[in-house]
Amino acid sequence: MQSSISLSLSSASSITVRSDSGATSTASDLFFNTNTTPKQLRFCGLRREAFAGCKSSSNNAVVFKQLRSKPKVFASLSGNGAPKSFDYDLVIIGAGVGGHGAALHAVEKGLKTAIIEGDVVGGSCVNRGCVPSKALLAVSGRMRELQNEQHMKSFGLQVAAAGYDRQGVANHAEGLATKIRNNLTNSLKHLGVDILTGVGSVVGPQKVKYGKVGVSETVITAKDIIIATGSVPFVPKGVEVDGKTVITSDHALKLETVPEWIVIVGSGYIGLEFSDVYTALGSEVTFVEALDQLMPGFDPEIGKLAQRVLINPRKIDYHTGVFATKITPAKDGNPVRIELTDAKTKEPKETLEVDAALIATGRAPFTQGLGLENVNVETQRGFIPVDERMRVIDSKGELVPHLYCIGDANGKMMLAHAASAQGISVVEQVSGKDHILNHLSIPAACFTHPEISMVGSTEPQAREKAEKEGFEVSIAKTSFKANTKALAENGGEGIAKLIYRPDNGEILGVHIFGMHAADLIHEASNAIALGTRIQDIKYAVHAHPTLSEVIDELFKSAKVRGKASLVPQLISLILQWLKATFLVRLLNQLQYKLVRGSDQEAVDRSG
Repeated sequence: MQSSISLSLSSASSITVRSDSGATSTASDLFFNTNTTPKQLRFCGLRREAFAGCKSSSNNAVVFKQLRSKPKVFASLSGNGAPKSFDYDLVIIGAGVGGHGAALHAVEKGLKTAIIEGDVVGGSCVNRGCVPSKALLAVSGRMRELQNEQHMKSFGLQVAAAGYDRQGVANHAEGLATKIRNNLTNSLKHLGVDILTGVGSVVGPQKVKYGKVGVSETVITAKDIIIATGSVPFVPKGVEVDGKTVITSDHALKLETVPEWIVIVGSGYIGLEFSDVYTALGSEVTFVEALDQLMPGFDPEIGKLAQRVLINPRKIDYHTGVFATKITPAKDGNPVRIELTDAKTKEPKETLEVDAALIATGRAPFTQGLGLENVNVETQRGFIPVDERMRVIDSKGELVPHLYCIGDANGKMMLAHAASAQGISVVEQVSGKDHILNHLSIPAACFTHPEISMVGSTEPQAREKAEKEGFEVSIAKTSFKANTKALAENGGEGIAKLIYRPDNGEILGVHIFGMHAADLIHEASNAIALGTRIQDIKYAVHAHPTLSEVIDELFKSAKVRGKASLVPQLISLILQWLKATFLVRLLNQLQYKLVRGSDQEAVDRSG
């Protein structure tokens, strides 16, 4: 029997959100006590426009009416009702980076927590993604440096021909994944988090089962449930993966072979990083990209420079504007066959015959078998629908009480650290403190050599937004060639780009291509999260000589003008005027009293 759910709040208190247009909306669906001022919200990395009815603008005003008592949520459920007592305060389905981050924060908040994992702790990131790929990229970076004779001579170094042991490289990647996986497992155990082994699924409101499907399953209850099941490599139709000659990133990280010629389908983060690895180890690479340009997800200016450095000088060619409509693995002495079709006309173009093909066309949410039908939830293109607070939305558009989804499974931002941040945000909410994560403050990085990093909007995105909302966009740039530390490392190739509003100093986006770009981006990320404006952050002091001075110079080169920058001066002038007026009035009163006193004294004497 399908459950019907009705929600009501026991408090009439509300949160009112006003936008520049004058529109007002109330977030009466907040389930938590909110004692937070707008200034505190900004410090927490909350974004005002995240509230319904708000536009993205620096002038948005969020007015909070303090809740006198903690509002309660009542769910009337027919059929399988919610339990009155619970085994756990919080149960997390999925022990990847997102689930692990949520569990650790939950323990810190004093919540009795369990985490369910059907595979291994660490999820895709630790075992088949971020972690082992960085081990391979560490090898490729060193190989590139050792193979660059001119680069080594510039340091006065002489190095013999560099070589590598494929199995040794593979062991390094596997060893790192094992070490990090064990660290995560031990941290959960040490903090008292129950690790429940098996496949987890939702069986009803605040109820979860886990274990071997159809064999031995255990039902547990929890006040709140987080789904954090992550994602798997996406394989388009027409592609036959055999795990040997046609592979996904899961297979590539094992580095069972280093093919002489490999096609990489997709030129995003995954494709670029693997091109860095394969070319450093001696492979020739061909990119197949469906869009008209390589690296379509990057800021166009950064993408062009990255192509000039990361692709053009290396053993890489590419086909853009084409689909790999059919890929057949190598069989019986025949090579891998890749049939290309024009993305616009759908007409066949050519067929490639290569040694291997890597499918790097993104990732798909892993959301099957979660029992979502038991709480009337339908996925959208495989993703679990959520609101800005990661609360799951059912097929009727209503919130499912006490059920959340974080990470790749909700599709908001498919990055491991975004999943962890979402998990922490959810734990804040279930602990009684409202929290909305500002996704525009979450950085991303591509660990090529040199690295690429970004946060916020690209230039086209910023200009589109500016046209809709009526503000101006400015650009500032700095070069690594002007940085002492970069030049000392012979790493002057690179730029940093700032996209901002010149009228008020709001940072809209920052993009970096160069040495340690993945580390440098966080100053900009934190500035966006905290709402810090350029006119404030440009006075921050950076150690010299460091690469961080690239960002220092970037903010200092920005030209901020307009009303926002005049506000402090205007306030100061008003205060000075008020003080002056007060002092004048006070002096006049004293003078008046003195005159009156003198006149009265004269009268008394004459009398």
